[in-house]
Amino acid sequence: MDLINALVALANFVLVPAIAYGSQLALGALGVTLIYGILRFSNFAHGDTMAFGAMATILVTWLLQSWGVSLGPLPTALLALPFGILATIALLLVTDRTIYRFYRKQKAAPVIFLIVSLGVMFVMNGVVRFIIGPNDQRFSDGARFIIKARDFKNATGLSEGLAFKTSQGITIVTAIVVVAALFWFLNKTRTGKSMRAYSDNEDLALLSGINPERVVMITWIIVAALATTAGVLYGLDKGFKPFTYFQLLLPIFASAIVGGLGNPLGAIAGGFVIAFSEVTITYAFKKVLGYLAPEGLEPSSLVQLLSTDYKFAVSFTILIIVLLFRPTGLFKGKAL
Repeated sequence: MDLINALVALANFVLVPAIAYGSQLALGALGVTLIYGILRFSNFAHGDTMAFGAMATILVTWLLQSWGVSLGPLPTALLALPFGILATIALLLVTDRTIYRFYRKQKAAPVIFLIVSLGVMFVMNGVVRFIIGPNDQRFSDGARFIIKARDFKNATGLSEGLAFKTSQGITIVTAIVVVAALFWFLNKTRTGKSMRAYSDNEDLALLSGINPERVVMITWIIVAALATTAGVLYGLDKGFKPFTYFQLLLPIFASAIVGGLGNPLGAIAGGFVIAFSEVTITYAFKKVLGYLAPEGLEPSSLVQLLSTDYKFAVSFTILIIVLLFRPTGLFKGKAL
């Protein structure tokens, strides 16, 4: 029985949160890896693109809530999400038309695009803070839990409860659907195959009659959808604060690089590697070991390798190790 209680505690505080967090990082890293694989630069504005998409969704959510519109047990933000995606698509297409296209025509080096994206990042961050403010914003409604810890205890008779939040369930299901749809699009549709061909060999793709501007436009549309979805899911799960999305840039890039920058499958794998590493290393194992240790030998300390304040240091450490010993990532990068 103690073993089962230990496993339930581990699932409650490590497994389920890490899967949800990994799904959010995977969606964010997919956007980064698509831009790198097709447009050939590292987009440092991606975290703030997520923040902008989440902000637009929140504003529409508040409007719908003021009208009394809801989805019952599900968050109203799911109804507002398409509007947030449309707003982010408009923002990214305007940004590309007014900024990135100039440097693309000049055939600027990738480092120039990176520096330009830093400028775009600061502008986006300022716009989001100006519109919605720098403080925490709550916009989730509906049922908070799919499974409550108390109900789990009553049903199983265990002393340890398992809580499964609605936001975690929505995150996992949405991530599966979005990833499946993206891979189907890239591998089965003519446009997706054109994007892959453009990524593999730009000159040969141009000779084959592929319109580069159309490929760029479709890429930004997909990236906007991924970034907004990831931003909204993260906000529903952990709350919205603009600066948090700026901080998320590190684990998102770490996920993309660990998996193999430019490889969508690697971005997904990298997201879960980073998520499980952060959650596991910063979790206090006192409760789990208390169930497993012989009577009288239970740990008195938290048994925590790092405080949760240092969870982003885990991403940074893993990123450095991968860059030193396997710079192409778990999967070979630069491939769609």
